[in-house]
Amino acid sequence: MKLDIYNIDGKASGKKIELPKDIFGIEPNDHAIYLSVKAFLANQRQGTHKSKERGEIRGGGKKPWKQKGRGGARAGTIRSPLWSGGGRIFGPRPRDYRQDLPKKVKRLARKSAFSYKLKDEQILVIEDFIFKQPKTKEFVDMLKALNIAGKRVLLLTNGKIETVYKSGRNIPKVKVLEADQASAYDILNNQVLIMQKSAVDLITKSFGNNTAVEN
Repeated sequence: MKLDIYNIDGKASGKKIELPKDIFGIEPNDHAIYLSVKAFLANQRQGTHKSKERGEIRGGGKKPWKQKGRGGARAGTIRSPLWSGGGRIFGPRPRDYRQDLPKKVKRLARKSAFSYKLKDEQILVIEDFIFKQPKTKEFVDMLKALNIAGKRVLLLTNGKIETVYKSGRNIPKVKVLEADQASAYDILNNQVLIMQKSAVDLITKSFGNNTAVEN
């Protein structure tokens, strides 16, 4: 499928780019996307949660009252999980939530995500650009020119462009990533996917394919 290439001033450049069908035009695999997103979110967890169990609570070593004769329930420690201030039963412990996926599943999930975005007409291709210095205003002006200001946007660049990254990092709902680093979750978790022209080639190369064709 061919898409128009826009300038950062929001006008069509008159050029078109043909996106590879085997990346942007496959039949999406929902289960691969599910597995990829689940693994991505799990890998973001720190796993440092911890609560104290009965044996870790300070104090309570002495039996609070005798076993029988008081008319009340027997108790062995004031740090029982049944008491206020006591330990927690089966509380959370530090653990690693990381999940690994086969490379083929990750690749299929990314291809499926790209195919969904193209199918839903949520992809914009723009000419390569770079800011002389980090300037949030210039980034905002570009979004306004493209009529996507206020939307959740992901910009994919050809490698890490420091000035572009710093210009967009403080804008709400905007994320800037290197094209070959975007996961299926990143690709789908936006309303508009913007790709620099050379970023399309980087995406294509990351799948081991030939570069996209520009007309």
